[in-house]
Amino acid sequence: MRTIAVVLLFLCLAAGVTFMGQGVGLIKGSFMTGRIEWAVIGSLLAALGAIGLWAIFRQRRPAP
Repeated sequence: MRTIAVVLLFLCLAAGVTFMGQGVGLIKGSFMTGRIEWAVIGSLLAALGAIGLWAIFRQRRPAP
């Protein structure tokens, strides 16, 4: 279950960074290019992914 969460949160982080890049105009060729709302959505999505990954990797595993 932890592996699935890590993969999904990493995808959120990657998509968020991509959306931010398109929103601020660094990545061209999409309807999202140059639209500030996509930069905001991307930053929120990237923050969700980063905080989620931080929380997962911060947890200590129980001793066997």
